[in-house]
Amino acid sequence: MLQLDQRLRNRLDETKKLGLYRKFRTMNSAPSSEVLIDNNRQLVFSSNNYLGLANDRRLIDAVEKTVREFGVGSSGSRLTTGHTKWHQKLEATIAKFKKTEAALLFSSGYLANVGVLSSLPVKGDVILSDALNHASIIDGCRLSKADSIIYDHIDMEDLEKKLVAAKSYERRFIVTDGVFSMDGTICPLEKIMSLAKKYDAFVIVDDAHATGVLGENGRGTSEYFNALPDVVIGTLSKAVGAEGGFVAGSHMLIDFLRNNARTFIFQTSIPPSICAAACTSFNMIEDSIEKRQQLHLNAKRIKTNLEEMGFIVRGNNTPIIPVLIGETNKAVTFAKRLDEENIYAPAIRPPTVAIGESRIRLTVTADHRTDEIDYLLKTFKLIGKELNVIS
Repeated sequence: MLQLDQRLRNRLDETKKLGLYRKFRTMNSAPSSEVLIDNNRQLVFSSNNYLGLANDRRLIDAVEKTVREFGVGSSGSRLTTGHTKWHQKLEATIAKFKKTEAALLFSSGYLANVGVLSSLPVKGDVILSDALNHASIIDGCRLSKADSIIYDHIDMEDLEKKLVAAKSYERRFIVTDGVFSMDGTICPLEKIMSLAKKYDAFVIVDDAHATGVLGENGRGTSEYFNALPDVVIGTLSKAVGAEGGFVAGSHMLIDFLRNNARTFIFQTSIPPSICAAACTSFNMIEDSIEKRQQLHLNAKRIKTNLEEMGFIVRGNNTPIIPVLIGETNKAVTFAKRLDEENIYAPAIRPPTVAIGESRIRLTVTADHRTDEIDYLLKTFKLIGKELNVIS
């Protein structure tokens, strides 16, 4: 054991030397634009709580009521003791929201991605995966018996070239994030669907950061582009404000996954109380048009002002605003300075992003006030000049 500890210590020392060591910060109050972190009250610009629903009284009431009736834990997998009327109701709610025939709950979006990609494509098939897809998609591809081919990020010419090269495979699956979590870019779904039709491929979209955010009613990339992929994967832990994941699609797809996705079959189900909260949330999201508009106005204001200051900012029309710093240690220093100014926005470093592309990944919510955004912009300008990130 001592020998193993020494080996692990050596590896951690190397991690620290590269500026890649990670440690926890403790959130000591409910999710909001301002949170008590450790012992300091800070403005949070790193949360995925896009519509501010994670601390909404209506969701809390739904949880409290259901906990009294069903208890705390679900006590088993869905196929044993973990299936209740609330799981069934939430799946029906998701299917209606996503405009699909059916839906299936998973205990997290990560497990949903791994479950789909490790069970749907088989040996003799190929998965074509965007270069910036989430780690859960990458892990799902690795667990699949199908071959995997990476295409350049949202590059449709490269995707088409690789689809042509993949014609000899039995089946072709294109998998992509709807909104890419580290770059804030949106997949060109209508073009992907067109290529899929041309080359007889199936399309799988992880809509984690698009659900509740994109489209007039917040239905995600399918509503944004008016194009419904074969498989829609999502999470309940971002704009929905709850916890868990889901897959939406045809009745046959859901029946297949219920019987073949190991991350569904062998995983304890999410508690009924969380299902009740998510049901409440989905019903609210469709009516949250003004909140969504405010969310996008907040994001546009931050991005526009940072670009005018001279920062390199990526992303499309999403609440994810990556500010490129470059070198890892400088990004860590930038985040530390933000922390000293009571702004919580951690540095994103390799291996999450490529070497030389470390960044501050800002995320904004509909609940951020004008004065909070003003303070963020003022502080970014101050630190950017201090560290020679901008002139």
